[in-house]
Amino acid sequence: MDTSIKNTYYKFFLSMISLLLLSHSSYAQESQMKVQEYFEIAVENNPGLQSDYKAYEAALQKLPQVSTLADPNFSIGYFISPVETRVGPQLAKFSLSQMFPWFGTLKANENVAALEAEAYFQNFLDSRNKLYWKVAQSYYDILENQELQKLEKENIEILHEYKALSERKLSSSKASMVDVLRVDIMIDDAETELSLLEDKYQPLLTAFQNILNSETEPEFNSIPDVKGFEPEMSVDTALQSHPLVQFIDYKRESSQERIESIRKQSLPKIGVGLDYVVVGERNDVTLSDNGQDVLMPMVSISLPIFRKKYKAQVKEAELIQEQYQLKKQNVINDLSTEYSSTVYEINKQAEYISLYQRQIEKVNNTLSILEKTYAASGVEFEELLRSRQQLLKYQKLETLAKAKQATLIEKYNYLTSKRQL
Repeated sequence: MDTSIKNTYYKFFLSMISLLLLSHSSYAQESQMKVQEYFEIAVENNPGLQSDYKAYEAALQKLPQVSTLADPNFSIGYFISPVETRVGPQLAKFSLSQMFPWFGTLKANENVAALEAEAYFQNFLDSRNKLYWKVAQSYYDILENQELQKLEKENIEILHEYKALSERKLSSSKASMVDVLRVDIMIDDAETELSLLEDKYQPLLTAFQNILNSETEPEFNSIPDVKGFEPEMSVDTALQSHPLVQFIDYKRESSQERIESIRKQSLPKIGVGLDYVVVGERNDVTLSDNGQDVLMPMVSISLPIFRKKYKAQVKEAELIQEQYQLKKQNVINDLSTEYSSTVYEINKQAEYISLYQRQIEKVNNTLSILEKTYAASGVEFEELLRSRQQLLKYQKLETLAKAKQATLIEKYNYLTSKRQL
């Protein structure tokens, strides 16, 4: 072949490879943009997340309930047998009273409710971040399935080409019938595998749509290949800001504030009131204040002398504080374990991806040589088929590793509360 033609062919080959790499990178970026869109759909539609937000909104309604005075009391009394007094008979009585808790009690109650509501909000944030992870996991399961189907279809096409080649070699007595049967067996295996992958797609799609609570069907994109992953923060910094840890902190602070609220409630309550008595006139005597109604201001005070219940309530709140302190440490330990394991697994999958890509390149070179050998002499067909299956194996393993790595990165984002909308 002429040297200039070879150079032209070589440049064309390099440009095609570059185009494919750029195309793959573009598809990977597009898949990451798509998964962000699916996050937004899930946040808007997922009933579980909406339920957690409703719980937070309901908790906010506690604030006006606990920070408002008790209802005033108003009563009316009618004397069936009027009570005679110097200025006339008492005919009816109207009473209005209001109890006031000790100074600062309502504010303490409001603080407790506010901290409880904030704890509910942190629970909502944890559910939202966990939902991101679930959406990504389901999405990458679908991309993995689609990619495996694509690989299997390409494999079947190539096997059919091998079969046609082996039949031509058989007709020219350069190959045996065994070669044709071998490739037939492999085609049958591949078609069965493809059929199973196609059957698996629908359950994966149903799971994805149920998470989104939407009939959205994901578009086919390449699974992102993350290289050089490095944790962006220390494990202590990452976990301290995790919503689960924040949830426990707010619950613990709520218990502390509850102790103050109980102490305020154990102090006397002060009541003020006003009685108005309607007095009839006397007909048997003339008085300057005859029939004058009675207006009587009143003050009352509660006597919280039974202290046992208050002491028990304080002790209960203190024990709950200790419970949450222990629970916080346990949650941090669990998250720390998950964090370390996840970072290791991400890097492990990156190593596997790099290995599989190197192996794919080597097997492709081997296949190129074997295909030329078989086309020329009709030998090494069994080795050709074996190498073809080896290539398919590494391509599938690369796909599985990429999908797992992408899902693990979303798990890392969950553990570090990194992803936000």
